[in-house]
Amino acid sequence: MTALTISALGSRSRTLLPGLLVSAMVAAAATFLSEHYGAPVMLFALLLGLAMNFLSADSVCKAGIEFTAREILRLGVALLGIRITFGQIAELGWQPVVMVVVLVTVTILVSIAAARAMGFNFLFGLLTGGATAICGASAALALAAALPAHTQKEKATLFTVLGVSALSTLAMILYPMIVRSLGLPPLQAGIFLGGTIHDVAQVVGAGYSLSKDVGDSATVVKLMRVAMLLPVILCAAMITRARGVEPGDKRPPLLPWFAVGFVLLAAVNSTGFLPSLVVEAGGKLSQWCLVISIAALGMKTQLKALATVGVKPILLMVGETVFLALLVLGMLKVAG
Repeated sequence: MTALTISALGSRSRTLLPGLLVSAMVAAAATFLSEHYGAPVMLFALLLGLAMNFLSADSVCKAGIEFTAREILRLGVALLGIRITFGQIAELGWQPVVMVVVLVTVTILVSIAAARAMGFNFLFGLLTGGATAICGASAALALAAALPAHTQKEKATLFTVLGVSALSTLAMILYPMIVRSLGLPPLQAGIFLGGTIHDVAQVVGAGYSLSKDVGDSATVVKLMRVAMLLPVILCAAMITRARGVEPGDKRPPLLPWFAVGFVLLAAVNSTGFLPSLVVEAGGKLSQWCLVISIAALGMKTQLKALATVGVKPILLMVGETVFLALLVLGMLKVAG
């Protein structure tokens, strides 16, 4: 490595560091608030980021905020793979696996159709449908990273993160009541909670509030939905490549590096060679990366831009959430 290369790397680091540090500070504040007040950390990170959006106009922080919102996000998505093993999926048998594949596929297709019927771009339906069907804010961020650049993409991503975080918190409170009122046995209760609530943390909270058995099955079903992130990202990349992009925009790669990283880490974790401390640390690092990146995304967005979304996108996301819950209940009834 030449002295010129070292100098260039040092200059690049100095350019990115202020924005990266600011994003990390916002993420730390969001984590503190989440731990003390019980609301989703992604929601706090987004709101605090929006409150500090003046920093993205600062030439000192701008480059680092842009880098964090893009590259740290992708690293966080790749690290999600370390939370999954193929053995966890096999333990539940073939029936829940088929149910998860069907509910994710149907929910996304219905969301795209509903978005088009309401006058939105089909990509917005893919983004909100994927977030609802897979894993909430994490899926929204992952899909946004795989989709082509667009003037409205960041606004749509932030709205989706805000929507799924709020709906996931509401579901964590309401869905255990539904489980009790319907008298669902532990396995079916776990499948319902793990198959319908958007974010992993809320699934864990709702499941273990009922019993350990419900919590265990809900968590595994939820991780199966997270595993669907890879094929959905690949499908999104293929669809957007086939449709083409606007002039001047860059085509997304067919196989994004963070998607490859996701499946490789899942495969390595499935071998059982990774110590539990490494798996736990990887999961926490993934969460940190996603929180930091959503804070950066918030700082890049003007609050008044989100205020102009109107009622229709809200109705779309609420409708997707209700549809997913009814679909899972219907599948459980058919399965007996």
